[in-house]
Amino acid sequence: MAFGEVTVIPVNGHGPEDVVVDDQGRIYTGVDDGRILRVTPDGKRIDVLGDTGGRPLGLEFYGEDLLICDAKAGLLTMPLAGGPVTTLATSAVGLDFVFCNNAAVASDGTVYFTDSSRRFGIEKWRDDLIEQTGGGQLLRRTPDGKIEQLADGFQFANGVALPPDESYVAVAETGAYRVARVWLTGDKAGTRDYLVDDLWGYPDNISTGSDGLIWITVASPKVPALSLVQKLPAPLRAGVRALPTALQPAPARECGVRGVTPDGKLVHELRGEIDGFHVLVGVRERAGTLYFGSLEDNAIAVTSV
Repeated sequence: MAFGEVTVIPVNGHGPEDVVVDDQGRIYTGVDDGRILRVTPDGKRIDVLGDTGGRPLGLEFYGEDLLICDAKAGLLTMPLAGGPVTTLATSAVGLDFVFCNNAAVASDGTVYFTDSSRRFGIEKWRDDLIEQTGGGQLLRRTPDGKIEQLADGFQFANGVALPPDESYVAVAETGAYRVARVWLTGDKAGTRDYLVDDLWGYPDNISTGSDGLIWITVASPKVPALSLVQKLPAPLRAGVRALPTALQPAPARECGVRGVTPDGKLVHELRGEIDGFHVLVGVRERAGTLYFGSLEDNAIAVTSV
């Protein structure tokens, strides 16, 4: 199904990658110069709540704070009213984070979050997709501050979400066109399978909506040239990485979102091009409205389910 009417709301910054929405309809996002913004529903007022000093990506509500996955500064919090940043973690299991990306918060305050790559930071995200390093990991931070690795070996671990019963953690694998499930409870606890597989494009952030569905962004259709490059021997893949960005495989303007049940059944799918908006990488559903973030535009977008 094609997108219906979409309202594009300009923001005063580039790349509002993720979005969360409070009970007043205000939209929180982070842009690539480190600022955290709060935008009124009509887009007429934008408040700067603070600055991470890095590159904020995934956002979640965390009590009276905003939880921030910063690709450069690590796992952070900031008061929802605005103020200084508190660093929760910059490393775990003896290794510094390379690309802290996205998170989900459980009902008891446990944070599940991804570190996308063991080799490439955010400036070289394309390199990880080309090399298929399989170095992404899923981490868990308990309320007492302890962090452990739950799973690794993901092809660019990206978005994170919990189903309403918190029986598993869903992890988007951008480089493998799928969303994995790491089971937390029941007979499958400790195992991994897939919520959705063989998507038509590259999944990015994911989130659980007020409708109980897991919403999955598709930032761009599969790029045939990239699929070919991924099959090349390592030295040739490295040669492609060395090319100027303009000559590397690049995302198209088409994008999409899909809403699936916790067992993976498709309920909604929107797909197409949006005027003035592309590389759709953030999604939130609240009371039948979808809010989108972008990696490349200076805007967020809003539409109805």
